[in-house]
Amino acid sequence: MSETQARLFVIAAPSGAGKTTLVHALTTRHPELRFSISYTTRRKRRNEADGVDYLFVDKDEFERLRQQGELLESATVFDNLYATSRRQVERHLADGHPVILEIDWQGAAQVRKAMPDCVTIFILPPSLAELERRLRNRRTDSEAVIERRLRDAVSDIGHWQEFDYVVINDNLERALADLEAVVAGNGAAQATANSRVRGTVERIFS
Repeated sequence: MSETQARLFVIAAPSGAGKTTLVHALTTRHPELRFSISYTTRRKRRNEADGVDYLFVDKDEFERLRQQGELLESATVFDNLYATSRRQVERHLADGHPVILEIDWQGAAQVRKAMPDCVTIFILPPSLAELERRLRNRRTDSEAVIERRLRDAVSDIGHWQEFDYVVINDNLERALADLEAVVAGNGAAQATANSRVRGTVERIFS
């Protein structure tokens, strides 16, 4: 995939679909890709590092960045603010590197409007039952938070048709291979317009 064009790839998913794991595996396997580190106002978790997982800022700093036009997109997720640095994305693209954004569907819609040439990819779990199992196995959230995440996940999944490609994360290696194909420009089998893809998704989540 070393010949990958310097394009912006926007990857979104409901919570628990495995988006972060897939993106980490993709960028580890393909160092030519650049991962855009998002701003967030949420509290840093024990296993996270500022400037690596997120750029952690308070709400005042977040609003200052927004007012100065520094944010390519922003969204509120679980009462916390998230955003993408416009300058960071533009710098990577200017240097000839393809860029990966890991955001939610709201942010993806904003990026699609600001940069219409971007490629959008939606990650789905193999079923809602599996999504619930993954969320519970994290053992980091209360029952109320898990139930809220599940409700929001159902709402998020309803936006899959807005994306160019769909990857179902049933098996990590298979999902990674599908994601690699899309980024390499060989993702016809994962295209949302593909009748097989549409049939599969509608059968699982209708």
